[in-house]
Amino acid sequence: FIAHLMKLNVKKSSIARKLSSIRSFFAYLNRKKILANNPARLLATPRREKRLPAVLTVDDALRLMDSPGITADTELRDRAVLETLYSTGIRASELIGINHEDINRRDRLIRIRGKGRKERIVPVGNKALAAIDAYLAAWPGNASIPAIFTNKSGKRLTARTVQRILENYRKKLGLAQKASPHTLRHSFATHMLESGADLRAIQELLGHASLSTTQRYTHLNIDMLMETYDKAHPRAKRRKDEG
Repeated sequence: FIAHLMKLNVKKSSIARKLSSIRSFFAYLNRKKILANNPARLLATPRREKRLPAVLTVDDALRLMDSPGITADTELRDRAVLETLYSTGIRASELIGINHEDINRRDRLIRIRGKGRKERIVPVGNKALAAIDAYLAAWPGNASIPAIFTNKSGKRLTARTVQRILENYRKKLGLAQKASPHTLRHSFATHMLESGADLRAIQELLGHASLSTTQRYTHLNIDMLMETYDKAHPRAKRRKDEG
């Protein structure tokens, strides 16, 4: 039955729901002594596909960076939030945890506290640093608060607020793609990979414990990789020329 559903390309999530119903039915028969055993206990649920978030094009990412204004203090903060997320590829939870002491402007580095409180150092671009400094200049009261990114009350931003900031500017631009902090993180990794960055370097920047986690990003670049292969590999080039 499961094999038949898979041949029909039924989604694994749908198969999992059907198996759950089958298990419940056989468990009922077993409790009522209609069946001596419950064969459904041996059924393994197919692993669900992990959906990867959408990726912005480079043009859309740059438009998003430029969408906040440069006059209102909240707009300057929002611009700093967007620039920092895209410049570093960090998570929303990591962004809101940044303190003043974590930024090394001379070397263009930021200390990040990741999952499990593990620390790592990530480079940050000049555009993001300039946006942070412009924002802090407009919010002079922030100098006495450890957190870099705060609300008007001086409290550290929440991850939910960061999500709302991105979604507001996505709607403003009319972008079809969903824009969440993880979308920018995913876009950061994809754009780096497309520009020739080493996968292990991206792993370090993203704070992934395993390279296999980072390798999820390569599926978006198969066309680019195949084009590179066809251009660079002698045998691939020869076949193409001969054809």
